[in-house]
Amino acid sequence: MTGLEAALGHTFANQELLARALIHRSYQAEHLEAIDNERMEFLGDAVLSLAVATYLYERNPHMNEGQMAKVRGAVVSRDELAAVARELDLGKYLVLGRGEESTGGRDKSSILANAVEAVIAAVYLDAGFDVALRFVLAHWDERIQTRLLRPGGADYKTRMQEILAAAGLKPEYRIDATGPDHAKKFTARLFVDGELRGEGSGASKREAEQEAARIAMESF
Repeated sequence: MTGLEAALGHTFANQELLARALIHRSYQAEHLEAIDNERMEFLGDAVLSLAVATYLYERNPHMNEGQMAKVRGAVVSRDELAAVARELDLGKYLVLGRGEESTGGRDKSSILANAVEAVIAAVYLDAGFDVALRFVLAHWDERIQTRLLRPGGADYKTRMQEILAAAGLKPEYRIDATGPDHAKKFTARLFVDGELRGEGSGASKREAEQEAARIAMESF
């Protein structure tokens, strides 16, 4: 399992937990002594949901319940779970019954999504919530940020403007660019009432402004 553990970024004290997380019910149906991963899948779903909710609650204090629920629902969808599984090459390690093996079960999104949830549960049972949270954020942080910045969503810059407007204030972004035209790096500084409140960088003005707004929001 060392290859998978390296991909997961976690070495298990209890190897049996990881082994069980990879056993699909189709294998258990053919080997009655085996224990499949469905109970761990149930637990992992809850741990993942709590981890994402914790991240959104702590890092985005001005998001309301509906906004947080919408982002969480999007990033824990079956498609996103399966995408994480493929990034980890998890299908390679699954323990399947002959039927699922012969019909391409190692790349079925439903099986991969469930297996990721079971692996999250394995990490949680092996090392506790803090380690499970770090594992989740290592693979979901970018997905959460993408969802937050999606056009039409309440992104950081929009929310920052709303917060300041309620206080009768306006944001002022000052942009600097460095590097050649084909590889510019932008730095944005957000001033509020003449005071620097956030600084961010990115490959575009928008990215830099969003990062500056995100940092500024942490101080409000």
